[in-house]
Amino acid sequence: METLNLKPHVAILASPGMGHLIPLLELAKRLISLHGFSVLFFVQTTYSSVAQSQLLFSLPDSPGLNIVELPPADVSDIPSHADADTRIGLVMRRSMPALETSLSNYGSAGPVTALIVDMFGTDAFDIALKFGLPKYLFCTSSAAFLAYLLYLPSLHQQTEGEFCDLGGPIMIPGCAPIQIKDLNDAVKDRKSEGYRWFLHHVCRYKEADGILVNTWEELDWKSLRALREEDAFKQIPTPPVYPIGPLIKEVQTSLRGVECLLWLEKQPPESVLFVSFGSGGSLSSAQVKELAWGLEQSQQRFLWVVRRPNDFTPSASFFSSGGNEDEGNLAEYLPVGFLDRTLGVGLVVPCWAPQVEILAHSSTGGFLTHCGWNSTLESLVHCVPMIAWPLYAEQRMNAPMLVDLRVAVRPILGAGDGVVGRKEIERVARLVMEGAEGNEMKAKTRQLRDSAIRTSTVGGSGYNLLCQVASEWKNGT
Repeated sequence: METLNLKPHVAILASPGMGHLIPLLELAKRLISLHGFSVLFFVQTTYSSVAQSQLLFSLPDSPGLNIVELPPADVSDIPSHADADTRIGLVMRRSMPALETSLSNYGSAGPVTALIVDMFGTDAFDIALKFGLPKYLFCTSSAAFLAYLLYLPSLHQQTEGEFCDLGGPIMIPGCAPIQIKDLNDAVKDRKSEGYRWFLHHVCRYKEADGILVNTWEELDWKSLRALREEDAFKQIPTPPVYPIGPLIKEVQTSLRGVECLLWLEKQPPESVLFVSFGSGGSLSSAQVKELAWGLEQSQQRFLWVVRRPNDFTPSASFFSSGGNEDEGNLAEYLPVGFLDRTLGVGLVVPCWAPQVEILAHSSTGGFLTHCGWNSTLESLVHCVPMIAWPLYAEQRMNAPMLVDLRVAVRPILGAGDGVVGRKEIERVARLVMEGAEGNEMKAKTRQLRDSAIRTSTVGGSGYNLLCQVASEWKNGT
């Protein structure tokens, strides 16, 4: 922990989950290195995962970054079967007194000029008002998802019954239609507590003084234009939206996961399909076996991060990511003989691998991904075409966007059982790694990578927008 100076401070509040923590940390680093801020970075210790602890422990020393761990909230009354939105909503609300106390204690060390929260931190807006601070929302996903979130209160008022019972797609003004099957889980039961928490937060987005989004113009132009120009968003009213991305984890040198990188060093350029479902994703027992058979039959080189199957929920590891002590013997849930038959062609590792380093490696040629937004941006920045295999949350909305951008192909689910079959897995693996379509996707990722570099460097639109906001915070405007 640093000794705070009289630099202007920005307070950042992260909700549980690596998908929120990683980009917010990258934003903090940018505010420190480019704009001269010190950052009070508040993290939850309730539902914190092994992955979170490892990430925070691995952070390089920074004279401007002060990690503040909020004390654990009492969650003894929250049932174990409660959905993630309910758990996060309750933890965030119960941490507000500790956040207010911490901000009061730090007030004399330097001027706190703004409070930034992610999409589940809107209860902190009340604290910002008490302290007279500008309050900003940080959207950890796409502008397309942000547009959906901002418009959801209107959909709530306009719709009777369940969204899932509507005859056609969900229409967001100026944006691509959202198919019912691609809606995030929180809105599929409007009578649930999870939906009430989700709606509670999105209804408060309009109170923000500004919304920072982890995207950029060329990637998300249609939705960004809608947010700025469509009458429906002006009437909300939508706060100013600042696309300041991509904010992604940087490539680091670490002994953890080095065996994966050593194995990649021995493979030909762009020959390996990286398979990973993120920090919180799990597959069913049947799907793990079909995926194994499909990879084997595709005859493609692969690096597969395997997690113990879960037949109840695809987000089983959301609050426990990063540990591998309970993964057991991989052979228990892979097809008999799979590890022996694919020896030398594939590498199977339990639970975790250094994702950014793998995507940045010259031997990686494709990415079978759950379409989490961090993973999506990392793949694009490192020019890796994708097989879009969403599991939960907004991932199902990201997948069609990536297909429309021609940087991904989406496997077809099996009829009835919802399992992607081995032949389909073989097909999409070959398509991405061998086919002309894969080459076209690779070229498109290069175009987006180049635009990401332009927007993030001096004079780029994303760079300029963050400069603008930082200047407003410093000047108190």
